Amino acid sequence: MKLIKIKISIITIFLVFLSSCKENNKTNEETDVVKSTKSKEILELPYFNSSDFTPEWGNPVHKIPDFSFINQKGKVVTNDTYNGKIYVADFFFTSCPGICPKLTKSMISIQETYKNDPEIMMLSHSVMPWFDTVKVLNDYAKRNGVLSSKWNLVTGDQKELYAIARNGYFADEDFIKTKEESDFIHTENFVLVDKKGYIRGVYNGTIEIDVKRLKRHIEILRKET
Repeated sequence: MKLIKIKISIITIFLVFLSSCKENNKTNEETDVVKSTKSKEILELPYFNSSDFTPEWGNPVHKIPDFSFINQKGKVVTNDTYNGKIYVADFFFTSCPGICPKLTKSMISIQETYKNDPEIMMLSHSVMPWFDTVKVLNDYAKRNGVLSSKWNLVTGDQKELYAIARNGYFADEDFIKTKEESDFIHTENFVLVDKKGYIRGVYNGTIEIDVKRLKRHIEILRKET
């Protein structure tokens, strides 16, 4: 009887050992998958070709359309201004008491991180161009330490500004739902655009962790040829 009990104990221990090995192998396999996934995310960003922001890899389709606006210095800003640059775009207005101060704070953080890097730029569009004149934008820029060589605050024709927000950057979620062109644009989205004018990411500019994610993605775009 004792011999049988000993054999049973040995068999039990052996089975537990095998089970443990399988679990460890499974854990290692899962870890490898996670590492592989993370590695892929680090190496490449998707393209966004539609307003539902479905990520797509491969040949890009949607490019930011041609635009021409006036910045805080009274200078014309066009696509050529950003040709060959990685840039972050957003939409705001200077008298906004709600999310805009948070957006500006986040843009200041981006400016500070890349202030010595001419490859990285920013572009903020006023959604109240009838109020945000060149002078108003320039005063706002001075109050917030905006570097004009790095960050353009632009005004212009309302229809053109709203059209590029909705059809260019897919930045107006309310319009996507309602299709009401007269609706006022108020979005917290930051849009990351690559050197060729393609959208490569969208982020909530009021959330610090999302702004950090944006900065990580900028580093990925740097490595693209």
